[in-house]
Amino acid sequence: MNDQLQKFMFNAAPVRGEIVSLRNTWQEVLTRRSYPAPVRNVLGEMMAACALLSANLKFNGTLIMQIYGDGPVQMLVVQCHSDLSLRATAKLAEGAVITDDMTLPALLNEHGHGRCVITLDPNDKRPGQQPYQGIVPLSGEHGPLASMAEVLEHYMHHSEQLDTRMWLAANTDRAVGMLLQKLPGDGGIVPHPGEHDADTWQRVCHLGGTLSNEELLKEEPETVFRRLFWQENVQHFEPAATRFQCSCSREKVGGMLKMLGREEVDSVIAERGDVEVHCEFCNQRYEFDPVDVAQLFVAKELSQGVSGASQQRH
Repeated sequence: MNDQLQKFMFNAAPVRGEIVSLRNTWQEVLTRRSYPAPVRNVLGEMMAACALLSANLKFNGTLIMQIYGDGPVQMLVVQCHSDLSLRATAKLAEGAVITDDMTLPALLNEHGHGRCVITLDPNDKRPGQQPYQGIVPLSGEHGPLASMAEVLEHYMHHSEQLDTRMWLAANTDRAVGMLLQKLPGDGGIVPHPGEHDADTWQRVCHLGGTLSNEELLKEEPETVFRRLFWQENVQHFEPAATRFQCSCSREKVGGMLKMLGREEVDSVIAERGDVEVHCEFCNQRYEFDPVDVAQLFVAKELSQGVSGASQQRH
């Protein structure tokens, strides 16, 4: 099956849901960089979760999910655009020793200072507008949170005040997830007034709780959905396709070098003979030799000269 995200709504109550399956999208990440198994699985779960959360937003921009760790893993980052194109990367601490049995707290919250940051960055920001950002610790009232699903449920409860349940799993083949969310107000699509089912939220969460990671990874989304909710009155929406896409380019790297300044870049040229930058997300390498660097800054100086002359005329 192609990678896709399926939305649905329970007609008898204000409860919505989504199921996502990432195979090709996830494989694009894994072919570019190798990670220890527990890091790989947490990153895959984040990727599925990022798609689920992004699909609920009505805005044109990017959702950025970052986990800053204080253990063997320093940082995990997933970005999802509003068209459900994704990219992801992880940064390990220097000399980190990671074993296959390490849990999320051991990987990211060893000393209790790990945190989750979710940023919403609109494409059409007004001048001076800052992206929205929410931050929660990787610990709850009863200690360290044990899974990525728990971290994000904690985030949604404290930052968005929305009751949310998530089930996430990943392996070398797929990254998958399911989200259930109780909407504020009456909501829902009720056949007749007064027919709201007040128990729907508790019931569907209980049904979701019967889903194992193995089943979520083994079965296709339609099979999972039929097994869990075959007795529920549910409205389905058109599935949306996901894909891997990295936004890096030689032009953007050149812009970054120009921001560093001619003196800084020339010092790297003098030391190494060229400047090499590689993208943390897709592992693409960009090389700039002395001629490339000279052309970058000549173009910048010419642009500034034209701009200055234009301002003087006015």
